[in-house]
Amino acid sequence: MADYQLAQLNIGTIKAPLDTPLMADFTNNLDRINGLAEASEGFVWRLKDDSGNATDYRPLDPLTIVNMSVWQNLDALMQYVYKSEHVAIMRRRKEWFERMETAFMVLWWVPAGHEPTVAEALERLEYLRNNGESSYAFSFRKPFAAPDSVQVVKA
Repeated sequence: MADYQLAQLNIGTIKAPLDTPLMADFTNNLDRINGLAEASEGFVWRLKDDSGNATDYRPLDPLTIVNMSVWQNLDALMQYVYKSEHVAIMRRRKEWFERMETAFMVLWWVPAGHEPTVAEALERLEYLRNNGESSYAFSFRKPFAAPDSVQVVKA
């Protein structure tokens, strides 16, 4: 087993409260998409409340929701995000979420078994926004290897 796993946070500012008709298709698909994540190979953990989702966590403001999870590795997360039914929902995000001008997603490595806090995740996102991509906080565009990964050095 690897010593590190990949944590991810993404945030979104919803266009209306979750109980409005505008958000109905989003909320009606939450359980299905969350279940798909949990059944995906490489899934480890996700932030959720007593209802089974994380939409009640509003650490930034009343209309910004968070999604946070931990995966065995980058490939497992990418498979779920870009090659599962999650893609169909992601394509519709403009219907439900405001366009964000700054980074809204961050990845970072955590020790295996660590469940990151929302505060920890938001600190990583803020670091990414202020400093750009690094091994401390990065995105799919410029991923960094886990601290315990073997680096091949060519002579």
